[in-house]
Amino acid sequence: MTSQTKTPSFMLALLPIMVLVLMLILNVKIYGEDATYGPNQIALLFAGAVAAIIGFRLNYTWIQLQDGIIKSIKSALPALIILLLIGALAGTWMISGVVPSMIYYGLKILNPTIFLFAACIVSAIVAIATGSSWSTIATVGLALLGIGTVLGLNQGMVAGAIISGAYFGDKMSPLSDTTNLAPAMAGTDLFTHIRYMTLTTVPTMVITLVIFLILGFTISSDVNAASVDPILKLIDAKFYISPVLFVVPAIVIFLIIKKVSAIPALFIGTVLGAIAAIIFQPGIVEQVSTVSGDYLYAAYKASVDAMFGSVSLLSESDPMYVSLLAQDSDTYGQLPKLFATKGMEGMMNTIWLIICAMIFGGIMEACGLLQKITRSIVMFAKTTGSLIATTAGTCIFFNATASDQYLAIVVPGRMFADTYKDRGLKPENLSRTLEDSGTVTSVLFPWNTCGAAQSTVLSVATGEYALFCFFNWISPIMTVVYGYFNIKIARFEPQIPEDGQSQS
Repeated sequence: MTSQTKTPSFMLALLPIMVLVLMLILNVKIYGEDATYGPNQIALLFAGAVAAIIGFRLNYTWIQLQDGIIKSIKSALPALIILLLIGALAGTWMISGVVPSMIYYGLKILNPTIFLFAACIVSAIVAIATGSSWSTIATVGLALLGIGTVLGLNQGMVAGAIISGAYFGDKMSPLSDTTNLAPAMAGTDLFTHIRYMTLTTVPTMVITLVIFLILGFTISSDVNAASVDPILKLIDAKFYISPVLFVVPAIVIFLIIKKVSAIPALFIGTVLGAIAAIIFQPGIVEQVSTVSGDYLYAAYKASVDAMFGSVSLLSESDPMYVSLLAQDSDTYGQLPKLFATKGMEGMMNTIWLIICAMIFGGIMEACGLLQKITRSIVMFAKTTGSLIATTAGTCIFFNATASDQYLAIVVPGRMFADTYKDRGLKPENLSRTLEDSGTVTSVLFPWNTCGAAQSTVLSVATGEYALFCFFNWISPIMTVVYGYFNIKIARFEPQIPEDGQSQS
């Protein structure tokens, strides 16, 4: 029989987080951009160990802590599977010519001045249709990043525009898991939540688009039509380019709109990409497989290689590429990266980071440390504005410490629901705040599952794109401003006493 567990003090609950923050700072100083390739994982495990020691002092058993870890990792399993499938999909969509075709036509249509504005809108539309910021960033986002890179734009700036649009669409889509999760935690219905969210989300998006439009007119690009032309010829010579290839992403988007789960939809998209490669890109298939004379064998090998491993379709010895380098090495030096993927293999470091983050978050939640921290903070929220600000701050805190946007929605949602009701605030106030701060800020932390995933998918460090994720920064500010100025705050009507008499 185990002894009764104790409640931790506020400072004791903070200790593992302080250890984590100190180790993360140390890792950045020592390892720089390589901190997420092992050092930060170790920091999460050490911080988890500190939390476990505290848990033992509070009379929690290892079995209880282990159950918390398992529950936490289990909640992240769909995300891990999606990451693997995104790696595989990126590989087959590259060798099939789907991504090169997107880049090709995008280069013909877009120009540097309106590109950031357009990239944000396109990402938003696709994310609303699919309900997934991850799928949007991994498909259309990758193509847009490639186009922006060729146009000579800063990669962090382009990634910020893509992520801003994708997270707007994710928030507003009824197909999104977080958009369904937030009202469930707050105690309201989905469409009330979405309607109420538009009050803060649409103005935030308008401000974001204005910023990107202004940026487009102020940034300079050394890339002009003359320098884009050789790239178009290179792509045209290397791949079969046709709008027919867009049938593959169209089918995936259609499946997700029809509420097919992301995992089977991405798997079907991966297989369709491989089939398209076999039909339309025989030269690429032979190049990737290094097999000639047996196309069936080459098709199988190229498809599997693209799904699990690194594939580079433009070698430095390619005659056309060598010719481009001779013309302008600065403009064309990054082209091989544009036509290279890492498959499932490229996602393994991110999966490692997510598992370590879930171990830390699972222990912290299992022994009540996270709950203690947030409950202590709630005591200072006296007004409606301060309560909404506290909720937003708590969501961001969970994104930074528990390293998962779902925890940043679920735990504050459970904790604040009664407080909102007690103060006469309708639950849609809480659900909106959870999304305005929990969903969108997750991508700003490199050790968070979302930050780790998007930086890996786009191959742009979180520190490079975070400054340009204007939508993600403005969203929590907007919801707090609405709270303090009492703008569109839904309240319960005063109850009429049930005494059987109508009041005069």
